[in-house]
Amino acid sequence: QDAIDRKEKRSESFKTAVHGLETDTPALKTEELGRRAPQWVRDNLVTMCMRCKEPFNAITRRRHHCRACGYVVCARCSDYKAELQYDGNRPNRVCQECYIFLTGHTVLEDREGKHKGILEKGAAEVSSRSLLCSSLQLLDKNGKGGTRGWFVIPQDDPLVLYIYAAPQDVRAHTSIPLLGYQVRDVPQSESRHLFQLVQSRQVFTFVADSEELKRRWMRAMARSAAGITHPEEEEEDA
Repeated sequence: QDAIDRKEKRSESFKTAVHGLETDTPALKTEELGRRAPQWVRDNLVTMCMRCKEPFNAITRRRHHCRACGYVVCARCSDYKAELQYDGNRPNRVCQECYIFLTGHTVLEDREGKHKGILEKGAAEVSSRSLLCSSLQLLDKNGKGGTRGWFVIPQDDPLVLYIYAAPQDVRAHTSIPLLGYQVRDVPQSESRHLFQLVQSRQVFTFVADSEELKRRWMRAMARSAAGITHPEEEEEDA
């Protein structure tokens, strides 16, 4: 296990960052699959299988890495073996997609039969072309606890806020249509940077990591709530 951990640390090279948080992993080109060792997606950047999108848990659905593409996948989605050139053509555990590409074999079982919904947009892909993305906390109704996650307003869907559990997840766990909401500032309390989305009796309270990030989110959400869909032009701060 120590050898595996050292190998994983050496191979990790997460260069792309948004506001200081890692959001993307350099992907191998298709023609490089099996010829070059992939850079593994870090376990703590995903909460669900990057292929079937089922959530991981410690007992029945554990994390594995495809040795061809480096994705974090469940046992079911990585129950395949393919010879990899970079490993001396020895058989290695790979995901279904890489197995089909590397071997040319077809898989009879249809594991992609589920209809893809609006939430099935990968966080890393969406973040790379977003109006704004960062880590935020969404408080529960009593304001004492809440869920921390990765929040994104995509450029190609600028009227919706997508909420991911982690910045490399391939599926958002919820979304909030922003059109028609009011953005409300909340005076700083206990060193927390709070703001709200309000529509009728529906209230969402968010916590940002800094006052500057809070203002950026308030500005972006207000534009989306007003139906402004084009990217915001560069403006000088007053």
